Amino acid sequence: MSFKYINEIATPENINELLTFIDLAAGANQETTNVFDISDKLRDSTQMQECIVWMKQDPATAAAIAERYMGADFDLQELIKMPQGSLGWTYARVMNALGYDPHFYRLRETTSDTDYIINRIRKTHDLHHILTGFSFDDFGENGVISVTVVQTGYPGWMLIDILTLLLYFFSGKDDLGIDVEFVFDLISAGIKMGRRAKPLFPVKWEEGFERPLEEWRKELNIQPITNGRFSWYSNPKLREAVGLEVTVPD
Repeated sequence: MSFKYINEIATPENINELLTFIDLAAGANQETTNVFDISDKLRDSTQMQECIVWMKQDPATAAAIAERYMGADFDLQELIKMPQGSLGWTYARVMNALGYDPHFYRLRETTSDTDYIINRIRKTHDLHHILTGFSFDDFGENGVISVTVVQTGYPGWMLIDILTLLLYFFSGKDDLGIDVEFVFDLISAGIKMGRRAKPLFPVKWEEGFERPLEEWRKELNIQPITNGRFSWYSNPKLREAVGLEVTVPD
């Protein structure tokens, strides 16, 4: 058996670059900006250019990229006034309960299709948590980014999936009970959901925040995760925030 192809890939430059990404991924729990650093380092990569070509094969996504629509900033005080059960109301209630800043993301100056895609994916990421049901912690993060990966090929999120698997492969089960098998299941759940769903990238959420969350899910063919460790619905604080009965464990 020939391993020549490994020699061609495992150049010193590629190995050093991989180690840099591993270091960023390993520190993401302590420094969330590391996630943005990973995407920024891939901005001018071949993988990002392939992502753009792939995304533009979908007419609605191609139109969104050409328009470079970003919409208004997310204002939790205004969104919480939306009808109960709407996408905007649910997003605001959950974000407030978590104490999250809706403007957590790092925006780039939009001078190219690449920068627009990066900005739009960052801005809408937490909305995807609400829509898909994937939790906002280590139990759900790889699930929700896998929805984006399978629909867009976005290399920043794809590499995070790969690096997470690699880190858990070497480290084993952590204090939360997460191991490489858990992450495989999580990524698989996100991939399956993303394949079933209509493209999320071109949706102008800002113009439909008042619509019921369930209406959005039905239209986009999203079958959300609503129970188990993967789901934000399993968090009693978040269930209470959106007016659902809080189940008390036996």
